Formats: sequence, structure tokens, C-alpha cells
Amino acid sequence: MKNLETIMQSMTFDFFGNGKHKICPDKILQDKNNVLLDVRSKEETKTLSFKLLFHDILIIEIPINEIPDRLNEIPKDKTIGVFCSSGVRAVIVYAYLLSLGYEKVKIVEGGYNLLIDEFKPGKLLKHISKS
Repeated sequence: MKNLETIMQSMTFDFFGNGKHKICPDKILQDKNNVLLDVRSKEETKTLSFKLLFHDILIIEIPINEIPDRLNEIPKDKTIGVFCSSGVRAVIVYAYLLSLGYEKVKIVEGGYNLLIDEFKPGKLLKHISKS
């Protein structure tokens, strides 16, 4: 387990420059061993949720305030792509999970705005055709 101070000290120019802390929506959706972690509020997920009928990937909805009590639902052996509406909560959860020893955690680049782009007709047709 790392403390937050150690995690922050590792976030150098090189850390952000190489982009290893984030993952593109198309990449997270390609591998069934990946997990999407939606940390938006219950109100937000009730309003707009993702039912990935054509993607073989697990999506877990846990509001940021419930993460500490529901850690057992977040697998440590899979790549976890954390997202929210603006990125703020995703970054907080990303750092929190790193502090708890999660090594395969990433921030979904662009949050749900870019995720939605992956479900537009052209990209969805391409994905379904490959399956």
C-alpha cells in the first residue's frame, strides 16, 4: 500500500507525458478482461447509464462516496478504467485505488463524453461486425 504523498511524488512530467495513467475509450472496450468503473452519483447513473449489450466488458457503477465500503466489488487482477462526467471524481478514485495497491487502474480519457462516441452508429457497426 502506498500513501498519497508517495503517489503524488511519482506524478512527474514524465508520468503525465507518457500517458500511462489513462486509457482511451476504444482501448478499454476492446478487452473482456477490462472493467469500466463508473463513479458518478446514483442520480446520474439513473439518468444516463451504459448497458453494453454488444461489448463483452463488465461495467461497475459505484458512486465515489461508496467506493471505500464497496472495494470488494472492484477486482485487482483486471485493468480498471475509471470514469465520471468531468474527470474530477475519476482522478480522485484513481489515486485512491493506487494508494490501496491497485496496479492496473487507469483514467478513461474524456470520461463518458468520449465513451458515448464509441457507441455512435459508425463505430458500433464496426465493433459488431468484428464480433
